[in-house]
Amino acid sequence: MSDRESSISRTSRIEADYLLETPVDPRAALEAMAGEQSSGTFVSLPAETPELKARAAARVESFEILEQVGDPSLPGSIHAENGYRRVLATLSWPLANLGPSLPNLVATVAGGLFELKQLSGLRILDLRVPDEFAATYSGPAFGVAGTRRLSGVEGRPLIGTIIKPNVGLDASETAELAQSMFEAGIDFIKDDELQADGAACPFSERAGSVMKKLNEYSDRFGRKPMYAINITGDLDQMRRRHDQVVNLGGTCVMVSLNSVGLVGMIELRKHCQLPIHAHRNGWGYLSRHPLLGWSFAAWQKLWRIVGVDHLHVNGLGNKFCESDESVIESARTCLSPLFDSKPCTVMPVFSSAQTARQVPATFDALGSADLIFAAGGGIHGHPDGPAAGVLKIRRAWEKAMKAAN
Repeated sequence: MSDRESSISRTSRIEADYLLETPVDPRAALEAMAGEQSSGTFVSLPAETPELKARAAARVESFEILEQVGDPSLPGSIHAENGYRRVLATLSWPLANLGPSLPNLVATVAGGLFELKQLSGLRILDLRVPDEFAATYSGPAFGVAGTRRLSGVEGRPLIGTIIKPNVGLDASETAELAQSMFEAGIDFIKDDELQADGAACPFSERAGSVMKKLNEYSDRFGRKPMYAINITGDLDQMRRRHDQVVNLGGTCVMVSLNSVGLVGMIELRKHCQLPIHAHRNGWGYLSRHPLLGWSFAAWQKLWRIVGVDHLHVNGLGNKFCESDESVIESARTCLSPLFDSKPCTVMPVFSSAQTARQVPATFDALGSADLIFAAGGGIHGHPDGPAAGVLKIRRAWEKAMKAAN
C-alpha cells in the first residue's frame, strides 16, 4: 500500500443512519452504541486513552428526536417511567478500524447493537462507505447493460416468469414447461427459490434438460431467453453448478442471498462468469418490523458492492405486506449509482402477483424501463394460454411507455 493509500485509509470513515427507540437519554444511548461498536465497553478501561479514542472511537455525528411513545416496540429494554423516545441518528467509524471488508462492516454497523438494553427498537436506514470498498470488491459484472446484451432485449423491460408449480415437476416436465414459455415469447425465466437439487428434480438433470430445449430454441429463432438456474448451495456446490451452467451454454444463475450469506456471494462472484440473479427470500425477517432490522436502502448496498446483477424488489399490488411506495423506492435505489468510480447499478426485479394491470403504475412511478417484470400466475394462468399472457404484458409496457413520450 502506498503512503497516499495509507493516508486515505486513516482518514476515511464509514457512516450509518439509524432509527432508534430508547428508554434513556438519547445522547447516552448513542454513546453506548458508539462505544459498544468501537473502542469502548460497559466500564472505563485504562487502555482506552484519549489518544486511542481519537484514533479508533466511533462518533455520534448527529441526532434528532422525532417523538415519544408510551410503550416499547421490542421487549428486553430498560423500563422507562416516562416513555420511549424515537430518534434519527448518524454514527461514523474510522475505516482503519476494520478495512474495506463487507463482513466486518456488518459486524461494525450492526454487531451487538440489536441486543443493547438501552434500545427498545433499532433499524439501520442507510450506509455510506468510502471508495476503498469499490476498489476491494468487483461490483456487478453485468448489471443492466450486460443483462440486455445477453438477453437481446433493448428499450423495454425484460418480461419474465417463474417455473410454476414451484416444486413437484421432474426435470423433463420442467423442460417442457420452460419450452412453452420460450415459444410464448418470454425474455427471462427463473427457477423458484424452492427448486434446488432434490431427488424429484435433481439440479444436473433439470439444467441439462432445460438448456437442451433453450439451445434448440435459440438455434431455430436466433434469440436466447435468459434462464436463471438456481445454484444455491454450499460454496463448492455453487461453483460446480455454475460451471455446469456455463458448459451447457447458460447465461444466468440464481442465488438466494440470505441462505448463502455475504462470504458465499463474495467468493461466488470471484468465480462466476455469468449474471447473478439475486433472490432476497427471507427479507421479511430482516425488515418487517418498523423498529427492527434493516431498510432496503442500506441492505441492498452490501450486495451491489459484492457484485450481484439483478435484485428482487417485490412488485406493486403484491401478495406480501410491503407497500407500493416501498417497492418503488427499492427499485430506485438499485438504479442509483453508489460510487463515482464504479456505479454498481443493478437490474431491479419486480415480482409477486404481477400482471399487466400493474404495468402503467409501475412505469409511471419508476420512470425507467430498466427492470425485469416477472409474472408467474399472471402468465401461466392466463385464460388464453401463456403466449397471450406474455403478449398482454408486453403490449401493456409498450402502451405505458408510449403514453409517457
